[in-house]
Amino acid sequence: MESFNLSQHVSCPTHNKGHVLDLVFSLGFNIDSLYSEDIFISDHVCVLFNLSLNFDYLSVPHVFCSRIFNHLSADKFTAAFNHEEVSTSNDVNLLVDSFNHQCLSILDRIAPFKMRKATFNRSSPWMDDSIRFLKRSCWKVERLWKSTKLQVHLIHLKELIFSFNNMVKDARAAYFSRLISNSRRNPKTLFDTIKQIVTPASPTSPIQSNEDCENFLSFFIGKVNNIRANINPSVSSSALLPTRPSIFKLFTNIIKRPPSVVDSMKPSSSSIDVLPTFLFKKIFCTIGPCVLTIINRSLVTGSVPRYFKQAVIHPLLKKPDADPSLPQNFRPISKLSFVSKVLEKVVFKQLNVMLAKYNILDKFQSGFRNLHSTETALLRVSNDILMKRDAGEYSVLVLLDLSAAFDTVDHNILIDRLRTWVGISGSALDWFRSYLSDRSFSVAADSFTSSSAALSCGVPQGSVLGPILFTLYLLPLRGILGTFKEVSYHCYADDIQLYISFSPQNVKKLSILQNCVEAVRNWMAANYLSLNAGKTEVLVCAPDSFVPTVINNLGFLSSMFQSNVRNLGVTFDQALSFEKHVNSLV
Repeated sequence: MESFNLSQHVSCPTHNKGHVLDLVFSLGFNIDSLYSEDIFISDHVCVLFNLSLNFDYLSVPHVFCSRIFNHLSADKFTAAFNHEEVSTSNDVNLLVDSFNHQCLSILDRIAPFKMRKATFNRSSPWMDDSIRFLKRSCWKVERLWKSTKLQVHLIHLKELIFSFNNMVKDARAAYFSRLISNSRRNPKTLFDTIKQIVTPASPTSPIQSNEDCENFLSFFIGKVNNIRANINPSVSSSALLPTRPSIFKLFTNIIKRPPSVVDSMKPSSSSIDVLPTFLFKKIFCTIGPCVLTIINRSLVTGSVPRYFKQAVIHPLLKKPDADPSLPQNFRPISKLSFVSKVLEKVVFKQLNVMLAKYNILDKFQSGFRNLHSTETALLRVSNDILMKRDAGEYSVLVLLDLSAAFDTVDHNILIDRLRTWVGISGSALDWFRSYLSDRSFSVAADSFTSSSAALSCGVPQGSVLGPILFTLYLLPLRGILGTFKEVSYHCYADDIQLYISFSPQNVKKLSILQNCVEAVRNWMAANYLSLNAGKTEVLVCAPDSFVPTVINNLGFLSSMFQSNVRNLGVTFDQALSFEKHVNSLV
């Protein structure tokens, strides 16, 4: 308490056995009139006190405008929707505008906008009707006891509270047991569920007005402009420039409605959605033919509708413990309209089939691929280093990190990469060119929004195609890394791991790693990608006594990443000894 300058204020008993078990600490606040009161919830009493706070503003209830839907909304929309009123124009923009216009007119009739106050009461998922009934019974008996002050009513209230607490405890345990049991074959869902239980919610972006949205918009634009301004694109790259023959000229039309695509997609919504996602899925059997026409018209003409190229940026905190008051601690996540992501999903599936058929993707790229994950990247790198350590060799691992990699991708270079490295041409290439051109975005949170700005570079984070396009953007990198036979590598999206192993007598071999990093850095500069020296790490797997020798032979690597050089020798030695112990037992 003294080391943190804390004050403790409780001196009265807080337990029915007469012990002081509940404490109140304060730092910089005035606390007075502290006393305890038994409210009969548990064997602890409630500690009450006055806390003096100075507020410079009055709390105003947040009022917003939204549509009110009910269980009849989907049926009403289905009855009112008329396919014949949707335009049959060959212009995909006119087709989308006509479809959106009819949807909006129907929504204005069946679910008009109304003013509502923000509410934050969210019922726990394990609450059922029996628990709610018992809770209301507690309230009823509590009011009766407060009015009569009879001991019999107090005893009855205690019994009801005890029963209510036990029922909630059992229902909560059954809920999580069922959730874990149902997700035992889906590790991602299971770990996400556990994370939600044990990890507090991340702080939200500090947006309280339209001006805050404008500030975030200016920050995101300025960040990308500054990164690109500090890149020298004139640096030549040693990567080969193969011209792959044209193997993909046009997309295949969808003959049937794509319900499987829609059902498999997450029900994420954006403020630019004309139809809420939950309603879109319910009425898809009705609007499906129109959506199918829009998708096919887009694929045939090689044109993406303007409406599909609008994005709403939601600032997402990079780390839970980061300061939410600093804009640099947020990353821009794009929220696109749901129907645009349906189109992207259709394109992604056809593109993915072609990439797998011709084995175009880098085999050492684990990001955003089926049967690949961070686990495959970790296992491969750690296994290689462990094997070399077991053979008596030391290793140096460089973990390269890029600054806003998705946001600095050059559109012209990406289109050229799709043509020369992937083999896309014809209307399919025109579609990607249209997808990347004339994009715009704005920043929004709650009911606040910023103005719209043009997106002249980058691939949208949060889109379906963004990750695979970035992976294809990095394809020439494997040609550079392939020229350094002694250096192994593995990638996960924009995270690149370079590592080399050597015997203690051959420490000069580290010059190869230096040349490899320099070649990668030059290629990045030629492709408008920036290496983030502050987050790049150099990990040494060698005895502590040999680490200074390794650092002295790292050259510019040790000076550039000096604060991020760490030794993993002890960790890997422990892993090896454990592995050998297990093998001996086997």
